[in-house]
Amino acid sequence: MERVEKPARYIGGELNAVTKPWTEVRLRVALAFPDIYEIGFSHLGLRLLYQRINDHPAYLAERVYAPAKDMEEELRKTGLPLFSLETRHPLNQFDVVGFTLQYELSYTNILNMMNLAGIPLKREERGEADPLIIGGGPGSFNPEPLTAFFDLFLLGEGEDAILEILASMAKAKENALSKQEMKKELLKIEGVYVPEFYTVEYEQEGKIAALYPVPPAPPVVAKRILPDLTTAYLPEKDLVPWVEPVHDRAMVELFRGCTRGCRFCQAGMIYRPVRERAPAVLKDYLEKIIAQTGYEEASLTSLSSADYSQINELLSALTDCFSPQGVRLSLPSLRIDSFSPELAARFQGGRKVGLTFAPEAGTERLRRVINKNLTDAEILTTAREAFAAGWQRLKLYFMIGLPTETDPDLEGIVTLARQVLTIGRDLNGKKAGRVQVTVSVSTFVPKPHTPFQWRPQISLAETERRQNFLRERLVGRGLNFSWHDPRLSQMEGVLSRGDRRLGNALAKAWELGCSFDSWPDQFRWDLWQEAMAVTGLKMEEYTRARAYDEILPWDHLSAGLKKAYLQSEDQRAEQGQTTPDCRPRQNCSTCGVCASLNIHPQLLRR
Repeated sequence: MERVEKPARYIGGELNAVTKPWTEVRLRVALAFPDIYEIGFSHLGLRLLYQRINDHPAYLAERVYAPAKDMEEELRKTGLPLFSLETRHPLNQFDVVGFTLQYELSYTNILNMMNLAGIPLKREERGEADPLIIGGGPGSFNPEPLTAFFDLFLLGEGEDAILEILASMAKAKENALSKQEMKKELLKIEGVYVPEFYTVEYEQEGKIAALYPVPPAPPVVAKRILPDLTTAYLPEKDLVPWVEPVHDRAMVELFRGCTRGCRFCQAGMIYRPVRERAPAVLKDYLEKIIAQTGYEEASLTSLSSADYSQINELLSALTDCFSPQGVRLSLPSLRIDSFSPELAARFQGGRKVGLTFAPEAGTERLRRVINKNLTDAEILTTAREAFAAGWQRLKLYFMIGLPTETDPDLEGIVTLARQVLTIGRDLNGKKAGRVQVTVSVSTFVPKPHTPFQWRPQISLAETERRQNFLRERLVGRGLNFSWHDPRLSQMEGVLSRGDRRLGNALAKAWELGCSFDSWPDQFRWDLWQEAMAVTGLKMEEYTRARAYDEILPWDHLSAGLKKAYLQSEDQRAEQGQTTPDCRPRQNCSTCGVCASLNIHPQLLRR
C-alpha cells in the first residue's frame, strides 16, 4: 500500500459501515460510484440506499468507488479484481452492481470499473453467473449511450423501488429463472427500464426513424416517485469516512423538487413536484445523526433550500439545538432573491466567508429567456446587503451559450461584475482593497426533459470566442475570472443527448485510455475525437438543434412532463416571456407532472 496514495480510500471499516455474513442473505448488492472515494462518499443518494438495503435482513449492500490511477495500476499489475470495501469480495461475485449515474463524464469510469472487476462490458457477453448491472440517478433519464452495457435502469426515486427490485430478483433467483425471465418480471415494477425490450431504428443520416417497445415492455416508462417525503425512509445512522470527502458533514433533504421553472435546469424539471419534509422530522433526524457520528456541520440540502416554507422556524429550532454543541448549519444553495444577511450569517455561524450567487445571465432580457426572474436592481441590492453585512468576497456564476445570447449579453456580465465590485469597494472604505469579485463561467449544455432539449449547443470555437471576449474585459484589481474547459462541455453535450449508437464510441474511448473525463487534467479530447471518428460518428450530430417533431432518444422515458408544456416553454423563451413560480396554486403551469403521476405538491405553507 506504500505505492498507493491515500490507501484509506480502499480499506472500508468506517464508523457505521455494515458487514453482513455473505452466505446468510438472499441477495448481495454492490453500490458503485464512478469517481474516487472523496467524491462518491459525499453523494447522499448512495449513502441512503446503502442503509436502506442493509436495514433489510434479506439483503446486503457493500460499496465500491472508482480507484485512482495509482490503485488501478496496482490492481492490474497484480491481477487482483476490483473489490468491495466491506468484505473485499470481487464485484463479479455480487448479484447486482448498481452504478450511480450522476454525471455524463463519468461513463468511461463505469466501463473501467466493470473491466477491473472482470465483468464483461457488453450485456450480450455476460452469462447467467454474472451480476445484473443497474443504473440510477439523473443520468437514467437518458441512459441510451449506456444501454449496451446495462441490464436495467431505474427512473426516479429509489428508496422504495430498490426493495421491490431486490424482492423480485430474489424470488426469480430462488425459482431458478433465467436472466431474461427475471427481467420480464422486473418490467412490472414502476420506474424500471429494461433497454433490450425496446427497438430503435435509424434513418440513413442518423436520426431516429422509429422507437418501439417489445412486449411485455410498456410504451413509456414513467419515473418512480415518493408521494410523501415526511413519511419516507430516513436511515437510523450514517457513515463517517476515513478520508475527508468533498462534503464532510451530515446531510438531510429539506424537500425535493422545485417550483421556479428555470428552463435550463434539468433537476428542476425531473424532480417535480415539490414535496417538503416536516420540521420535526428534520430536527429529530439531525439530532440522531449528529449524536452518533460526531459531525460538526449539518447541511440542509435541496435545489433551492431557502425556498423551504418554514425555513426561519426550522433554523431557530436547529440553532437552539446545535449551537451549544458547536455544530454549524450550512445551506448549499442560496438564491439571490431569497438572500438576507441574517439568513446567510445564521448558516455560516457568523463567519463571513465568501458567498456565491448565480445570476446565470448578464442581462435582464436573457434572464427572462431562461425564466430566471431577476432584475439587475435585485442583484445589485443583494450584493449591497452582503457587503454591508461584512462579506468581502462574492462569486457570481454565469452560463454562456444560452439560447438567444448575443455579445451585448456577454457585455452585461462584465458590467454587472464591475458594478458589484464598485459597491463592495464603496462600502468597505479602508478595506476596499480586500474586496474580491469572481466571475465563474460555464458553457450551457441543453439537457433532456427541459424546454431547451431541442436547442443547439454552441460550438467549441464559439465557446472559446465568448470566453476570450470575457477574459479580455474582466481584468483589474479585485476582479477574477474563471471558466470551464469548453472541450469538457462539448463532450457532456454529446453524451447528455446521445443515442444508442454512442455506446460504440464510449467503449472505444475507454479502450483508447479515457477515464476520469470530468477531471480537466485527465480529460483526453484527442482520444474522444479519435473514438468518434473510428465509430463513424460526429459530435455535431448530438449538439445540433432538434425539430419538435423529431423522435428524441429519450422519448420513451417520462419524467411526467407533457411535451406540449416543454415546447410551450421553449416558445415563451424565444419571445422573452416568463412563467411564474408555480408554488402558489393559482400559478399552476400545467406541466403535467401531478396529473400524469397522480401526485400532489406537499407544501407546509402556501
